[in-house]
Amino acid sequence: MKSSRSRSRSKSNRNRSQGNQGGNVVNRVFDSSGPEGKVRGTPQQIIEKYNQLARDAQLSNDRVAAENFQQHAEHYTRMLAEAQREIEARREEQERQNRERQAERDRERAERQERDSSQQAAADHAAHPQPSADMREGESNLVETPESQPKPKPKRAPRRKPRPKPEASNDDQPGGDDAPKAAE
Repeated sequence: MKSSRSRSRSKSNRNRSQGNQGGNVVNRVFDSSGPEGKVRGTPQQIIEKYNQLARDAQLSNDRVAAENFQQHAEHYTRMLAEAQREIEARREEQERQNRERQAERDRERAERQERDSSQQAAADHAAHPQPSADMREGESNLVETPESQPKPKPKRAPRRKPRPKPEASNDDQPGGDDAPKAAE
């Protein structure tokens, strides 16, 4: 029972990791089973490790082991290069989509501005109609009505300057000479 459960788990994990393989290969940690045992790390770390092992094998005059390590390094180099190409292609596609969206927004903005300016021009034309070219100056085909006459502006009352307040003197104070006597 336990083995079937672990088998199904590993199967789901395998499917999940295969689906994610192209997405994050650059930073993904791999376990590589090479001739000297397992090498663990990101593709860049594994490449560096296999290149170091290949140099060590060359220094010890083991050409077969050196070639084997170089082939392992080349495998991870190709895998890393493919992942980087995919990332670059996705980035370029995203930039292209962003440029298209920006161009569409710019077109919409220009259309909206043109529509607003034409509406403003139509409103200005309606408010201040220009005489047609076939009409002579001062001539009109319209009948004069009281509504078409310009309304006279209401006249405003002239502004008055405020009176200056009289300065307070002893005569104005209560109990002064001009004050009415309370109980005479």
